[in-house]
Amino acid sequence: MSKIEILRDVLNLEAKSIELAAKRLNEEMILKMESIFEELIQTGGDIVFCGVGKSGLIGAKLASTFTSLGLRSFLLHPTEALHGDLGRVRENDVIVFLSKSGTTEEILKILPFLKSKKSNSVGFLGAVNSPIGNECAVVFDCSVEKEACINNQAPTTSSTVALAMGDALAVFFEHMVNLSKEGFAQNHPGGFLGKSLRMKVDDLMWKSSECAIVESSATLKDVILEMTNKPLGACAVIDKDKFIGLIVEGDIRRCLSTGTGELSISVRDFLNKSPTTVTRSTLAFDALKVMEERTSPIAVVPVLEEKEFFGFIRLHDLLKAGLSPNS
Repeated sequence: MSKIEILRDVLNLEAKSIELAAKRLNEEMILKMESIFEELIQTGGDIVFCGVGKSGLIGAKLASTFTSLGLRSFLLHPTEALHGDLGRVRENDVIVFLSKSGTTEEILKILPFLKSKKSNSVGFLGAVNSPIGNECAVVFDCSVEKEACINNQAPTTSSTVALAMGDALAVFFEHMVNLSKEGFAQNHPGGFLGKSLRMKVDDLMWKSSECAIVESSATLKDVILEMTNKPLGACAVIDKDKFIGLIVEGDIRRCLSTGTGELSISVRDFLNKSPTTVTRSTLAFDALKVMEERTSPIAVVPVLEEKEFFGFIRLHDLLKAGLSPNS
């Protein structure tokens, strides 16, 4: 077997195992899970993941995912639970057990002492009919034909299926609460993710007082002088507080290159009456996509509300802020 075939076999096996797990889902378990989530939302409980070894690491990731969606969640290690951490679990909490065998000794030891209700117990198990499975109100079948490792021992395929199942439930919960981008952003203020979800055009734009502005009665010379004093690469044309159009440096070059671009020519003869625009509340990331995802990227875009001009947003400033359409 070639080296590339080894990698492909692992990926194909894990993909096939996820597909089989998806086929094993049924309406009854989904309705039960929906009911559990509804009660959790009403009572303000937490969702607790419990597992040992690799299952525990998967549980930690899933706890982090649910927390990011606004549902408080944490990993409960069963050994630590027996030494005091059981105090973190409340009656209205939901607990999700992760176990390939369904017989994890450490989990079985804490079952008699859990405060949470059995009706709130969920299993991500490789063996549905098992001691742990018998203690769960809902069991998601995470069984696999074999592990991807050559000895069929190391948790690979099984941990991937458990992770995917948890992600599926997280997205299901997200749909139930109809989580908006803005709501998601509340828990992600930092890094690129925070910027892309929270930062708006208003945070990065150049205000109208900093922008080149002329009336439609102005000439090419007036525009050049105004853009020299306020060099943002564009000039707004405004009459009686209403935005009429836009002139950018490229418009000036094209005007002069035709041979008819006398300095006395009226801006009405070469302004763009229908430029691409954004609003102050447009997400900066969305503005970046508007400016870059086209045949010819736009360097400057006017910021409007109805016909009122508030300023310019520049591609340079969006990129300088750390935003990227490819991230």
